[in-house]
Amino acid sequence: VVVSKTIGWEFESLHPCDNKELRKMANKGTYIKESYDELMNKVSWPTWSELQSSSIVVAIATVIIALIIYVMDSAFSNAMNLFYGFFS
Repeated sequence: VVVSKTIGWEFESLHPCDNKELRKMANKGTYIKESYDELMNKVSWPTWSELQSSSIVVAIATVIIALIIYVMDSAFSNAMNLFYGFFS
């Protein structure tokens, strides 16, 4: 019995169901080992200097955005005080 939805549509599935793969993923020990291997050998971790320079960029951007929000809040507060001053 054919269960694939791709049969008859002139292309084959790139990910056929395979019981070996399902059994492999069900094994928690294999999952943990492969996760550790990927974190240690395949992930590109930044160097200490790259991490420091990125942190400095984030800190400067945070200060700039905080100042912009402060200026906008102060201007809006002054505008609203002026507006409400007309009615008191």
